Amino acid sequence: MSSVNRLGITRGFSQKDFFQIADTGFGDGLNNYAHSMTWFNNHLYVSTTRGNFPLMKARLPISMNPWPVECPEDPFDLDLRAEIWRYSIRNDSWERVYKAPIITGSHGKPIPRDLGYRGMIVYQTGKSEKPALFVSTWSPAKGPGPVLLRSEDGRNFEQSCEPGLIGLPITTIRTMVQFKDCLYTTGAGSRGGQPNVSAHSIVYESKDPAKGQWEPINIFGFGEPGNKTVFEMASFGKHLYAGTFNLEGYQIWRTSAEGKAPYKWEKFMEKGAYRGPLNQVVLSMFVFKGALYVGSAIQGGGVDRQHNIGPAPPELIRVFPDGSWDLIVGDARDTPDGMKESLSGYLPGFDNFFCGYFWRMCEHNGWLYLSTFDWSCLLGYVDRETWPEPFVRIINQVGEQFIMDNQSGFDLYRSFDGENWVPVTTNGMGNPYNIGLRSMSSSPYGLFVGTANPFGPKIMPLNGNKYIHNPRGGCEAYFAPNHK
Repeated sequence: MSSVNRLGITRGFSQKDFFQIADTGFGDGLNNYAHSMTWFNNHLYVSTTRGNFPLMKARLPISMNPWPVECPEDPFDLDLRAEIWRYSIRNDSWERVYKAPIITGSHGKPIPRDLGYRGMIVYQTGKSEKPALFVSTWSPAKGPGPVLLRSEDGRNFEQSCEPGLIGLPITTIRTMVQFKDCLYTTGAGSRGGQPNVSAHSIVYESKDPAKGQWEPINIFGFGEPGNKTVFEMASFGKHLYAGTFNLEGYQIWRTSAEGKAPYKWEKFMEKGAYRGPLNQVVLSMFVFKGALYVGSAIQGGGVDRQHNIGPAPPELIRVFPDGSWDLIVGDARDTPDGMKESLSGYLPGFDNFFCGYFWRMCEHNGWLYLSTFDWSCLLGYVDRETWPEPFVRIINQVGEQFIMDNQSGFDLYRSFDGENWVPVTTNGMGNPYNIGLRSMSSSPYGLFVGTANPFGPKIMPLNGNKYIHNPRGGCEAYFAPNHK
């Protein structure tokens, strides 16, 4: 079968085109998230975050009984040192090229310097310099703060900035983006169990990140205290775009990054595209065929228990440089820009109530791929006392095992024009414990994807009474080779 049809459209991937290249967390079920990936020096690089459920149990007020995975009282009794893996497509082989070091925490005890690596980018400082791989880190609360790692050869990683970027009181760095030959980033977490709220909503710019030279380029929260975090950024046309976390609904700001910092910023979108708190945060941004696509979320997997927001599935909008925008996936509504209806015909979450995030987007061979987080596999563990009675009644009638078998696992959709979407998989590539698809990377050879799967190494089965090994727990990676 030809890879291009009569209209010149390249065939997109379906679930059967993907084959598994890594399972069970690269052989260690504590590798829960394939948190980021990128193509660099003709290899695929994948970073991990470890022990997500044990860390959540220790720091967040989440009511689950039983707890899905076996957890020690102190999560740091586990080996929580984040890892970076490299895949050779020529040899079909993996190599662990980096593991976080052990340091002494502020409490005087040994802890990992890095719990996870939430972002990767290949960046080149000037034409004479070699491209380098930058990796953003997640620091324990009792650690010195996150750093940016840098590598030119993909094997030797060096710290390129002081902890906290420039000594900021943050715990994670999530997003990095290149714009006008500079690198931009922002803190995403703070001490006290807040991995997504930095209380320091500042964008930083560096003309030479290898030397750790960073400068703030906006005033705090763009002058609006409701902006708790700058969560995602994108380079689009003549502007750098930044999406925020805001309890009244996300905001999108943009700047041409000209003149003297702090730069002039323009508010491009507010109030969660006029959906309000249900579009709490800009979780993903991607430029595709002349437009910027923006995916939303509610923190906590679609249910913000701290602020009593949700559950509610996410939306996808498309914005243009002139300020106009379309609702691609979501609820129809009247806005200051007129009536907006879902151009795809899909309601929020691609009609999936259990969809919590539109997590990542990636273009490959003319198709836009969009991945989700699906929380339905948690129904057998969560406390439902505060849930609406009609919803609990439906869950009880259907049964948690039926939902696990027929609903659970992330969704992956693709579109050639940004409006018409078809599913690639709606069952987590056949693994219900694949709660989300966290990373994607396009390569000359095909499309790579990596999952979030915190259900390892040992889980409590639904209706079980003891923890057992889960052969399908831990992050996974898949590859779809280009059609010939």
